[in-house]
Amino acid sequence: MNLLANLQHSINNSLKNNAFCINTVLYSYEEFAQIISNIRISIKKFSDEEETNIGLITNDDIYTYASIIALWLEGKAYIPLNPEFPIDRNLTVINQANIQSILDSSDTIVFSKFNSISTINLENSEINLTPAQVSNDTLAYIFFTSGTTGTPKGVPITFGNLSGFIESQWALDYTITEEDRCLQMFELTFDLSVVSYLAPLLKGACIYTIPKDEIKYSYIYELMEDHELTYSLMVPSILHYLRPYFEEINCPSMKFSLFCGEALPLDVTEEWSKCVPNATIANVYGPTECTIYCMDYTYSRNGTNKAHNGILTIGKDMINTSTIIVDDDNNEVEIGEEGELCLSGAQLTHGYWQNEEKNKEVFFYKNHNGVETRFYRTGDLCCVDKDGDVLYLGRVDFQAKIQGFRVELSEIEFHAKSALNKLNTIALAFVNSISNTEIGLVIESKAIDTKQLLGNLNEKLPKYMIPTQIKFIESFPLNTNGKIDRKKLIKLFTD
Repeated sequence: MNLLANLQHSINNSLKNNAFCINTVLYSYEEFAQIISNIRISIKKFSDEEETNIGLITNDDIYTYASIIALWLEGKAYIPLNPEFPIDRNLTVINQANIQSILDSSDTIVFSKFNSISTINLENSEINLTPAQVSNDTLAYIFFTSGTTGTPKGVPITFGNLSGFIESQWALDYTITEEDRCLQMFELTFDLSVVSYLAPLLKGACIYTIPKDEIKYSYIYELMEDHELTYSLMVPSILHYLRPYFEEINCPSMKFSLFCGEALPLDVTEEWSKCVPNATIANVYGPTECTIYCMDYTYSRNGTNKAHNGILTIGKDMINTSTIIVDDDNNEVEIGEEGELCLSGAQLTHGYWQNEEKNKEVFFYKNHNGVETRFYRTGDLCCVDKDGDVLYLGRVDFQAKIQGFRVELSEIEFHAKSALNKLNTIALAFVNSISNTEIGLVIESKAIDTKQLLGNLNEKLPKYMIPTQIKFIESFPLNTNGKIDRKKLIKLFTD
């Protein structure tokens, strides 16, 4: 499919429709097209034609979304930079991605030492949505996720990957039309944001965003009811915050309610189904490395739903993905046996950005159905049932999902040890009393003042990676293999 040509066609055919509702202000597709065109002129004027990776300050405004489309139409990739993240982290991303120019809609330029291109208060130009020629291998974006060594990992996604995803998305038949009102609840540094703005734009629908200064879950509740939203993709943790209000929530206009980014509990899903009585509810799954999501399971309102330990199944492959479950030697396991879920297909990234060591660790080739096929190890422990549905059992390693963001717990440990002069620390994910996942930090020491530690962590890490509880222990317990017994340490936060 020609993704950019389809995007051009959709915007041109929807000029009188509303494209975005941002902080209660509506913007038409015509206004959106004008801003895109203005920004394209600035990109051509103020950036080098050879630059492919352009930084983007992720403000919640029409100029930021228009900047994404302007960059794509120019055949360039965007690398999101959250201005609320620590400066050191953003500078690491800028350096890794070889960014020279940054598009910025802020009143005061965030990174003045770089070639910052302001995207606001530009003169109107002739509307131009004609895309540059791009190949399937041309980069569309690079998202940087948490890394084990304290350095974020870059996941480059091409237009070929993105086109494969959109083709798979439409095949799911979660129909979007120009009449729909769609939720976009994600920060633009999180790849679930991509489908939340791109799918509606390709159909001429309206996108409703969440202002950064609002309480996310309560604002979502208000948007759904006040604006009668019809399509939503959310992380399951939002449901835990909304749960006390379920009896008050009634959204009969919702047609499709999708969840991704974390394990989806069956009991909460059943309760939520009453709040959206006419909606198809789906659990979709996928890592950033396989372009947003690549597996799908539709919740049954009247029949039996598959689950393991109360967690809804992640279902079956979407059309452009193949999955296998393997043992430690990459041999496929039998039906019902546990193993690591591995993915392949058109949506799979070509590999981490300038990180061959990590690529060798998580990508491998295997003969699959008579073809030598490249697979990605997800780190998720799964099994497949006789119907081909994949059940999620937990993590193979020590990653966690916090508010939908994937977090390498070892990255938190890395920075904590640095701040504590190498005191031994363990970061753990635990489930709190309202069934949301938090991060706890255990320090092998007598109790100390943690004010400086937290200050240092706030300078290095996003807020969702900061431990919410800190415990002290004189010596870590060990299991029979002589390894630190993390299960016993988790009990410090849950007992």
